[in-house]
Amino acid sequence: MFLAGVGKSCLLLRFSDGSFTTSFITTIGIDFKIRTIELDGRRIKLQIWDTAGQERFRTITTAYYRGAMGILLVYDVTDESSFNNIRNWIRNIEQHASDNVNKILVGNKADMDESKRAVPTSKGQALADEYGIKFFETSAKTNLNVEEVFFSIARDIKQRLADTDSRAEPQTIRINQPDQAAGTAQAAQKSACCGS
Repeated sequence: MFLAGVGKSCLLLRFSDGSFTTSFITTIGIDFKIRTIELDGRRIKLQIWDTAGQERFRTITTAYYRGAMGILLVYDVTDESSFNNIRNWIRNIEQHASDNVNKILVGNKADMDESKRAVPTSKGQALADEYGIKFFETSAKTNLNVEEVFFSIARDIKQRLADTDSRAEPQTIRINQPDQAAGTAQAAQKSACCGS
């Protein structure tokens, strides 16, 4: 989660604790929350890191990219500069995160009056389409799409890991399973090598 003042901490607080506060406290460096969810019949523990969006913390936050399994790119729909900065964050992710990290673009503060909106929904969707990632508009204040965003990225990560496991399985070397092409005598010899 990136960009200063866009409501990242409020989104995380809403998701993890079900609460919202108007008190603005800037994240210093890194913070995190844990929430266990049920996803497709399984309990999954999510550890969600909330990074500081300010430039002065960028060297700290980039250190967390490598281990990230999913990244929410959050901007404020009432602040066009936060939206315009998304491309910089994506370049940063491409440089420092693993190639297959799941990403979702999130336009926060969607509850704000339309007269205050600086980034139309269509513009957010177009940027997400350009990068081939999902897009949501959220409101930490009203709880609009908050659960959906976190469950969506959790589901995407779970699916990617399942796909990776199923592709890797045929290449797995299995110990103590006889090679069927070698015949039973050779198989018996292999299994008896260490005494019985």
